[in-house]
Amino acid sequence: MTHDADHPARGADGRISRRSLLLGTTALGAVHGLIAARAAQAAPTANTTNSDAPPVQPAADADTITLSSAYAFYGNGGQAGIMTPPQRYAFYMTFDLTTTQRDVLQVLLARWSGAIAQMMRGQTIGRVEPDRPSAVGEDTGEALDLHPASLTVTVGLGSRVFSDTYGLADKRPALLRPLKQLPSDALLPEFTGGDLSLQACADDPQVTYHAVRDLARIAKDLGAASTRWAVLGFGRASSGKGQTTPRNLFGFRDGTRNIQSAEDFKRFVWVQDGPAWQRHGSYQVVRKIQMHIENWDTDRVSDQNDIFGRHKVSGAPLSGQHEFDTPDFGREAPDGTLVIPATAHIRLAAHENNGGLKILRRSYNYTDGINRVGLLDAGLLFICYQNDPAHFETLQARLGASDALNEYIAHIGSAVFFVPPAPQPGHYIGEPLFT
Repeated sequence: MTHDADHPARGADGRISRRSLLLGTTALGAVHGLIAARAAQAAPTANTTNSDAPPVQPAADADTITLSSAYAFYGNGGQAGIMTPPQRYAFYMTFDLTTTQRDVLQVLLARWSGAIAQMMRGQTIGRVEPDRPSAVGEDTGEALDLHPASLTVTVGLGSRVFSDTYGLADKRPALLRPLKQLPSDALLPEFTGGDLSLQACADDPQVTYHAVRDLARIAKDLGAASTRWAVLGFGRASSGKGQTTPRNLFGFRDGTRNIQSAEDFKRFVWVQDGPAWQRHGSYQVVRKIQMHIENWDTDRVSDQNDIFGRHKVSGAPLSGQHEFDTPDFGREAPDGTLVIPATAHIRLAAHENNGGLKILRRSYNYTDGINRVGLLDAGLLFICYQNDPAHFETLQARLGASDALNEYIAHIGSAVFFVPPAPQPGHYIGEPLFT
């Protein structure tokens, strides 16, 4: 048997060193030798990075696309991809953990962190074409020459991470739990749940795909996790600071009243209490919402306006003339009916009508082609962030019970994750869990 002295990855206290986790230069121990070897192949190292990658620049404001722009992975506060203005494309994937070994989970999070940091700079995560003809490439290569394209990758941790299996039950975030059953639920097992999540967003769809593909490959090579479900998103369907409000596949502006201010982020999005490692984390709720496109398209536009409570072209509330006019929910028509109907989507979702509650929307349109009965299979990848998943449940319970939009949608997928804060340089996502 090999002794610990032969493994410089471990310190005097028996813990794996941060350097070996991030660089993949040493083994985890005799039992995990094979896993460590695979991890070392997938891990970013000083001599296998792309030195021609562009430097990190501030990402473009508003709706300007600058494919050479890059966001930083490391830093203070929340992970990139939450407060970041939404990019044009997304690839969202959840994973099932396939290992029961705490060390392997630790290595996965470290390897992912190093790889994400490099990809967000527009670099590869290793050699695409190794020196040895028989060697397998460390980076799949499809994002070569495409620049960072404002890529962000956001990592979420599911309930199973915080279990006795990994000795982390005492680290579970206080509010992380399965969502309650909601009136809108028509959930399919193949689009529900997961132990880990990756949200990759960029202004080039191939850059988003490459990021998740290579991170999934790292997880598989480590024997740590397998893919569960995934959605490719396009045409961002929620706005961020300084952005023009986009449209969903029903043709309506989506996210007009989305959280924008730092004050609202602090109050509604970021975790402010609990252990230090959780602060500036957030809870991610994701829903795959199928839209009955053909049914919607046969309805007259005046009915569609009443369903949303807004005018389709301008985005203005039915009580106003401009998109950002504050809705007047008490205004009545000459016949005494409410101008914004009682079942209108914006009335039921408005913070004024929900005790002031707000959530951060970060959603994307999706299409899965044609379904089994020959209709368009499309909808909304609804992703939101809040400092308590109960806030989403409160809003969705009301929408699911009374929203006129329910005739045209079905919530077929769902999951919830805790998103830890961004790590500091030289550290990795979730590192305090293992100390």
